[in-house]
Amino acid sequence: MASLNLLHLPSTSVSSSSSCSLFARSFIPRNNYLTPKGGNHVKQSLIVKAVAGDPFTDGTIPIPSNPFDAIPSLKLNLLSAVSGLNKGLAANEEDLQKADAAAKELEDAGGLVDLTDNLDKLQGRWKLIYSSAFSSRTLGGSRPGPPIGRLLPITLGQVFQRIDILSKDFDNIVELQFGAPWPLPPLEATATLAHKFELIGSSKIKIIFEKTTVKTTGNFSQLPPLEVPQLPEALRPKSNRGSGDFEVTYLDADTRVTRGDRGELRVFVIS
Repeated sequence: MASLNLLHLPSTSVSSSSSCSLFARSFIPRNNYLTPKGGNHVKQSLIVKAVAGDPFTDGTIPIPSNPFDAIPSLKLNLLSAVSGLNKGLAANEEDLQKADAAAKELEDAGGLVDLTDNLDKLQGRWKLIYSSAFSSRTLGGSRPGPPIGRLLPITLGQVFQRIDILSKDFDNIVELQFGAPWPLPPLEATATLAHKFELIGSSKIKIIFEKTTVKTTGNFSQLPPLEVPQLPEALRPKSNRGSGDFEVTYLDADTRVTRGDRGELRVFVIS
């Protein structure tokens, strides 16, 4: 976050010297954070920029009514960093670094996630807006998966996670479009990768793959869903491609950030 934009916050004006004195006395240093009495933690760097910024031309510095809740602006910064990247498929190395840095700022501000008594915060249908793994241009991300682009006429649509904390169902839902030779229309389908999940520790989620179901949509929506058969036990890879674990690193009512077991950064918003 470049700086606190004090110009857009309600304020009262006092002299620059008394402003700094009043501002400094309202904080108690704690673990590289400055903690306003009764308020949220704000990094020292943010406060220093607010206090040590150039005074206005009339020699006064405004005192924001509530400069301590940086999370909304940090969330906006993260959403801005991942916008236009087609869920990460269009991300280059610079985009990956910007998204990771923005996510870390939000994670630091939010603090450690504890789901032991707040598992209900996971409940709902979440829309994936960014995955660093998709920068590999495959549907499997950092895991093996079919490529997207010229080699295969596959277009990735919306991606969702549907989580039910009572049944412990954890479904990855992927909308796909398969190209077809002219004059046939493209085939649209929704693949649902069904899992069960369990909480490990305070913020780690382990998912266990169960099955994949594909349902055609659009012009072929009348076709029944098809369950994709799994390979025989003897031919399956040692690690189940649909199972794994991830850490929930930030969570509130409408935004979720996770870090996967292969370092994948994913950003979701409630749908």
